[in-house]
Amino acid sequence: MTAGRIRLWAFLALGAVWLPTMANAECSDLQVDLRGDFGAARFAVEVADDEPERMRGLMFRESLPRSTGMLFVYDAPLRASFWMKNTLIPLDMIFIDPEGVVTQVHDQAIPGDLTPIDGGPGVLGVLEINGGLAKAMGIVPGTEVRHPAFGATAAWPCE
Repeated sequence: MTAGRIRLWAFLALGAVWLPTMANAECSDLQVDLRGDFGAARFAVEVADDEPERMRGLMFRESLPRSTGMLFVYDAPLRASFWMKNTLIPLDMIFIDPEGVVTQVHDQAIPGDLTPIDGGPGVLGVLEINGGLAKAMGIVPGTEVRHPAFGATAAWPCE
């Protein structure tokens, strides 16, 4: 079995929504589309776009459905740093620049860990999904993300 087929099998087994093409799919505040060497995927998301929502994030959740996540959106690019205080499930953190391009992926953040997870400067959004899913899917720096938060100048803009 090739590496691509293994990754696709793992991706499907983890329950994410794999879409071979999304050229005509509409954008929505309630979903994030990703595309890269692995193909394309869509996650239903809750959006945390104000300070109280961003502070609470996914704290106290005992589970997260596999094809869902939380998208943290900031008013302007900044140096994003997260921790796992009161977070009960392992998470992957996908840091995204203003052009909707993944700049960094933190794999398997440890529940309850207070160590800061630095996403670096220039972050406009952070997508949190189930721990291990980003690696299984092949989400890496350079992956393009589509969501209305990234605007018309994004690498993969909403139309």
